[in-house]
Amino acid sequence: MVVNDADPNSVQVAEYYRQQRGIPQQNMVHVRIADKPRKLSAAQFRQLKDDIDAKLGPDIQAVLMVWTAPYAVECNGITAAYTLGLDSGLCAKTCQPSKPSAYFNATGPAMAQPFSALGMRLAMLLPADSVEEAKALIGRGVASGFRVPAAGAYYLATSEVQRNSRAPFFPRAGVLAQRRLTIHNQRADVLEGARDIMVYQTGMAKVDKLDTLAFLPGALADHLTSFGGDLYGTMQMSSLRWLEAGATASYGTVSEPCNYWQKFPHPAVLLRHYLNGDTALEAYWKSVSWPAQGLFIGEPLAAPYKRP
Repeated sequence: MVVNDADPNSVQVAEYYRQQRGIPQQNMVHVRIADKPRKLSAAQFRQLKDDIDAKLGPDIQAVLMVWTAPYAVECNGITAAYTLGLDSGLCAKTCQPSKPSAYFNATGPAMAQPFSALGMRLAMLLPADSVEEAKALIGRGVASGFRVPAAGAYYLATSEVQRNSRAPFFPRAGVLAQRRLTIHNQRADVLEGARDIMVYQTGMAKVDKLDTLAFLPGALADHLTSFGGDLYGTMQMSSLRWLEAGATASYGTVSEPCNYWQKFPHPAVLLRHYLNGDTALEAYWKSVSWPAQGLFIGEPLAAPYKRP
């Protein structure tokens, strides 16, 4: 866990998370980032990454950054820049294909240790602007490890046609009895009143009616739009809104990606790995083929379908 000692909320939330998840004290890495900048320069990021890596042993497979900002490094998401390495060349033309992830749709026991197998320490951001909301988010992640109720996975193809590039990959509607999961595949701009959400994926610049929904512990939710990962941005809906509505993890891009499906979570890949017992961190990272511009946020250890 990476704690920003210049941010009191980061310190408080990180300690709460450490206690809730039994994280060893020696796994806490302390850094100082003043003034909560939204974006870091390449030089600032190199220094931060060096400071973090110097305190990690070879057994550490993943990193959780406990703050809301910074969330970008140049045109890259900070979680992607940390895991894959900063791709500054992409910033000249962000609508071009980006570096593929070796972890995309990865299978096999070795992938439980991505740093050992691939040299990739998976990263996620746990927002900490509100201590109360962060604690609630952590609580949902912890609760996801207990009994899983009957749940729904919702996939919406919307009227914003350019944001439907993932629609061909939506899982087929039906019931997965073994997982007590019903898959709903809809043509609609909004989901309203659903109370059993484990997955919600759509394509909209702004997703309405979130206040009518109920997300189960461990729920994953994201929307394909250009700037969901611009957490403090106002042009489009921030991915933070998903967590505030009750989801446990989400994803968004911090710079204009165009609508390549490869730059967003692949619906079938995400669902398959989550239902197979992966954590939110693992399933989300495995679902994005070109994640350089992406930001992974939430409680990384949520795993409602983890096998005993």
